Amino acid sequence: MLRIFYPTEWAESSYEVNYQKLYKQGFRFLLFDIDNTLVEHGAPANDRAVRLVKYLKQLGFKICLMSNNKEERVSGFAKQVELPYIHKAGKPSRKAYVNAMNRIGGTRKTTVFIGDQLFTDVYGANRTGLYSILVNPIGKKEEIQIVFKRYLEKIVLFFYKRQN
Repeated sequence: MLRIFYPTEWAESSYEVNYQKLYKQGFRFLLFDIDNTLVEHGAPANDRAVRLVKYLKQLGFKICLMSNNKEERVSGFAKQVELPYIHKAGKPSRKAYVNAMNRIGGTRKTTVFIGDQLFTDVYGANRTGLYSILVNPIGKKEEIQIVFKRYLEKIVLFFYKRQN
């Protein structure tokens, strides 16, 4: 029952994922959440995020940002890292993930989604048939509805850890 929320992989952060390994496995497309995945909630792109995106492009990945946030937030960040984006994506809707994949030419078998939330990011990616990577949130500052979800995530992650 809880397996639909289990990530394919769990990493400390977006900056600790083994992207070379993913590329060798045949993945060519990456979908990223922004807030608490690449930077703290609401923060602009920092040097670390810019360097990561450049590195991933050099490896050969095509990337799209995918956020439930408003266009102003997402477009500003996307401009800084020079990436296409989907704002007000509607995660965990499958349509959101398909739209993002279509934007960069990805397929279910060649696309990875990376995000910090189980009930939106990972759940939606799993339902769409994508390889999902859960990362620990970067910052402590979060909206109240996310704080509530984090308590429920702890329960799911307890069982995930027991199984793995």
